[in-house]
Amino acid sequence: MSAPKKHRLEINGWIVLDKPVGMTSTHAVSAVRRLLNAKKAGHAGTLDPLASGILPLAFGEATKTVPYVVDGEKAYRFTVRWGVETDTDDTEGRPVATSDARPTVAEIEALIPRFVGVIEQVPPKFSAIKIDGERAYDLARDGEEVELKARPVEIHELRLVAHGEDDAVFEAECGKGTYVRAIARDMGRALGCRGHITALRRTRVGPFAEIDSVPYAELEPEGAAQEALRGVEAGLTELPCIVLSRDQSARIRRGQSVILRGRDAPAEGGPYYAACGGVVVAVGMVEKGEFVPNRVFNLAI
Repeated sequence: MSAPKKHRLEINGWIVLDKPVGMTSTHAVSAVRRLLNAKKAGHAGTLDPLASGILPLAFGEATKTVPYVVDGEKAYRFTVRWGVETDTDDTEGRPVATSDARPTVAEIEALIPRFVGVIEQVPPKFSAIKIDGERAYDLARDGEEVELKARPVEIHELRLVAHGEDDAVFEAECGKGTYVRAIARDMGRALGCRGHITALRRTRVGPFAEIDSVPYAELEPEGAAQEALRGVEAGLTELPCIVLSRDQSARIRRGQSVILRGRDAPAEGGPYYAACGGVVVAVGMVEKGEFVPNRVFNLAI
């Protein structure tokens, strides 16, 4: 007779994991979920197995805030090896082009402005983008020719922070959907020397920075994961907050809007998050002087 399943708990909040190299994002979610024995879990933005750094993990009601974290700015530190382009744009792939040329600091610095702002970027063939319902990396691994179209992405800042004979280290701040591997590939092509990523670390996702992150090993001792748990509101701190009374909160939880009065009433638009006593009640928009919820949270006030 099999043992009864362990009863999972209603856990609400965020853990900002410092994901190690070699762990998939899916494995990270399941591993930390197991430590917490949580019912519901998800993550804000896939991080490649070969990459390390910030992987925000959401539990319970915090999963409702994932879209707002994913839409936030990302920051990366990465190393590009010059001389070889691979089919995956990182060290896992096979070489597809080589060059004996090596760029100077001046050549790299002169190129960087072309990669800042809104640019057209072709995602890597080995990416999670869907083509006719199939992931591009699955098609590529099956040997099918993958043709991905260029799409606009926004890179807010790109800096050269170290330079060696065969490689260079960069830091980038960019918007949703940007592939750092594609930046390395395209810089290598533009410089005439080819290139691929050899190290990649994500240092920021929306409101979460490196200082907020916890290595997986530090979560393993009993009770450590629970202590690392941050509130649901941690995923919404980049949104402006509207403070509600208990009566207003009750209306919101019934799916009704509330009138916002006074000189400090927020401007039309949004999104905003509404809270009562520091507890998130809803995320919504301000329309004609009213807060209109479009996502309500079930948290005790």
